[in-house]
Amino acid sequence: MKNFSIVGTYRSPFMDWFIRGIKAQFINKGYTYMDLPLGDIKLVFNLVEPERPRPFRRQAQATFVVSIIEREIQNEEDHPENMFKVAYPYLIRTLANHLLCIVRSKDRSTIYFITPEQGCYRLPYSFGEEEQLFEAVYQRLEPLASSNLVIDNYFEPDLPQELWDGDGITQQMYRAGQRLDELNLLPAPFPIKEYLSERDLRHLHKLYGIGGLSYGNLSSRRDAHTFWMSASGVNKSKLKTIGQDILLIKDYDHDRNGMRISVPPHVQPKRASVDAIEHWMIYRQHPGVGAIVHIHAWMDGVKETEINYPCGTIELAKTVAQLVSESENPAQTVIGLKNHGLTITGRDLDDIFDRIEGRIIPQVPMT
Repeated sequence: MKNFSIVGTYRSPFMDWFIRGIKAQFINKGYTYMDLPLGDIKLVFNLVEPERPRPFRRQAQATFVVSIIEREIQNEEDHPENMFKVAYPYLIRTLANHLLCIVRSKDRSTIYFITPEQGCYRLPYSFGEEEQLFEAVYQRLEPLASSNLVIDNYFEPDLPQELWDGDGITQQMYRAGQRLDELNLLPAPFPIKEYLSERDLRHLHKLYGIGGLSYGNLSSRRDAHTFWMSASGVNKSKLKTIGQDILLIKDYDHDRNGMRISVPPHVQPKRASVDAIEHWMIYRQHPGVGAIVHIHAWMDGVKETEINYPCGTIELAKTVAQLVSESENPAQTVIGLKNHGLTITGRDLDDIFDRIEGRIIPQVPMT
């Protein structure tokens, strides 16, 4: 169902105007407005007080939350040089999928779109451009809000005993994780301690399991139907424990919309990476692909997605898998994920790292 709601107590004349425009735009596009965000609501706009940022507590996993903050400046000289550094903590503190940071001066306003994957792109607004503004905001947010997450895990304690300590493929993954670290892509390719306070870092530790966002993942095919993959929120440079650091992905359960994972019966498993659905789809469609690496970095001259769908959505998985299919050599290709990073296929993990060495650009271009 296409429905949405607006929560939060923060108000200003500009924010009232902006929210009325957003509300009218989504209603005109076929969304139903709900006074109370109850049940399986699809989209929630959370109006945030800059001094007291509060999260919206979801009642359903599929709810997409967009936090909105307003920052007023006297003139353009007061505009922060690094808006990502200023705005990113609000995204974390409000547990949002997306953040709109509106910077206003007497001459103009700029809306910054901030994503958990380090995305930071802007939309300028001048008086008299209301129709174009709200259409642009809708076009950026609606594809993300209407996407479908695959985040449920179904653990099956049936991993054969001979695999409890891994195999030759998991040893390759361990070495590949160390190569990620050598490329300075772990845990995140930007100085996160310069962006977040100690309180925010503790929040990240609670959410992700380590002292920083564990961006990136890697996987390697085991057979025609299963593949090993790094788990969510683990240190990729120390991939050792089967069922915790490395998981055997068996299948995607269409009926329950989740990943089936084989684990040792004696291990308390970690969750699968949200990108497992993307890897699963690529492996199923392309038997020649033996390994996949996802990093939050960039390379020149790559094909890229048109929409920056959230990680772990069917829409992102389908889009990337389609671009892999359209490439000259699906078994050895690099696909750019807009405002996000790269998905790289190879015959094995060594093949991938040998091909990308010396070509990685740490800064992902934002549009």
